[in-house]
Amino acid sequence: MTRPIPGLGGRREAREEALAVLYEVAATGTTVADALAARPVSIEAYGEAVATGVEADLRELDELISRHLTGWRLERLAVVDRLLLRMATWELRGDDVPTGVVLSEAVELATQYCGEESPRFVNGVLRAIADEVRAEEASADQVRADDARPGE
Repeated sequence: MTRPIPGLGGRREAREEALAVLYEVAATGTTVADALAARPVSIEAYGEAVATGVEADLRELDELISRHLTGWRLERLAVVDRLLLRMATWELRGDDVPTGVVLSEAVELATQYCGEESPRFVNGVLRAIADEVRAEEASADQVRADDARPGE
């Protein structure tokens, strides 16, 4: 297992732990609560929040992701790709993690744990989801960029 990059805090490790828990749930059909209870060491609080949040919001997450899959069905995606999309979409629906961080972390995990094409695929799908769920953030960024242009 790789170590988190220094300076990024515990959230990177927490995301990896959440991914491991969600993978166990997908592989065994257990619940997140049971998977967490069976672990010999508890996971970071943020990782637990991500895993339980994904489980609680699964239907809504899958509907949102499915709207942005072009030529793919969610159930046909590789398991880890699907889990990363669910995790990042759950984070994007909140407002405490900047969009760029969510996308960057998901792409990094896809690079580490998925196939060669996965990082680009995950990034594209999440960018489309972010444009939908964080439209206000994107509009505010555009206003700030417009305001920064001199002479207009």
